[in-house]
Amino acid sequence: MGDVLFYLLLAIVVAASVVLIAVLLRGFLPQQSSAATKMFGPKPEKRLEVMDQATLDGRRKLVLLRRDDKEHLLMIGGPVDVVIETGIVSPKGVKRDDVPS
Repeated sequence: MGDVLFYLLLAIVVAASVVLIAVLLRGFLPQQSSAATKMFGPKPEKRLEVMDQATLDGRRKLVLLRRDDKEHLLMIGGPVDVVIETGIVSPKGVKRDDVPS
């Protein structure tokens, strides 16, 4: 029983050390460093998002997806998922929060 507790305590100490080293590295690495950018840089902009969805019946939904500057209308949930329309040019400046539900 003593060996199990020892190894559990050792694992906790090692994990805490790794977290402490990562936090310290974040403060000491210059911002333009490629290592700092890879580990702590901003997340890339989302390329894919669900703009709107509407329920047709108990199983099927119409979903409007935006990928880059194009929108695609899909019908999902039935026996076969169908692309209804593709390549719809999305209006400029419309964000997810601006679209009525």
